[in-house]
Amino acid sequence: MKIGVGQRGEMAGVRLRTYPTVNREPHMKDQDSELPSDETMDPSPTRKPRFHFWRCFWLTFLVVSLGYAWHCFYVPANEIAWAKDYASAKRQAAKADKPILLSFTANWCVPCRVMKRQVWADPQVMQLVNAEFVPVAIDVGDPKNAEVMDAYNIQGPPVTIVCNSQGQALDWRAGGISQPVILELLDSSHSLSGGFEATQHVADSGP
Repeated sequence: MKIGVGQRGEMAGVRLRTYPTVNREPHMKDQDSELPSDETMDPSPTRKPRFHFWRCFWLTFLVVSLGYAWHCFYVPANEIAWAKDYASAKRQAAKADKPILLSFTANWCVPCRVMKRQVWADPQVMQLVNAEFVPVAIDVGDPKNAEVMDAYNIQGPPVTIVCNSQGQALDWRAGGISQPVILELLDSSHSLSGGFEATQHVADSGP
């Protein structure tokens, strides 16, 4: 329906009721502000347990590692009467008519240090070695021991050899050995009357 001029006048005299415009943008902003964002979220509740676990793990690992290192490298004093060198051991063995106990070792050898702590410091081992053998420790890192190492075909420490007073090998063990094994080696050497055939590790006679 078209409005004429008169109608426009009548419509002009009518006060139109206006309604306030609703601004929805601030309301949406309020809703958005209530939602948690990546910046406002606190990640500590999920990260704290994980951080606590790894901190305990590395602390335990450090304590265990230090304990193992101390156990391997701390060497208690022992009372074995080690000969000064191989030549001195041969002279003492020939004079006392005792077998020679050769221990090829090195300062950097971890199994050697374990043996010093658990084997050579054992009271039963010390008593037997001092009573029945002439012991001598051979440092494989010392150039002056190269001839002895070649004679017994030593590739690396630790190696323990029992020889007669002339230096002929009676029995031997390669690698780190425990207290029961060294006692077995020392006991079995008494029943051997002479040297045995050379093996891939030990020659049949000493220098």
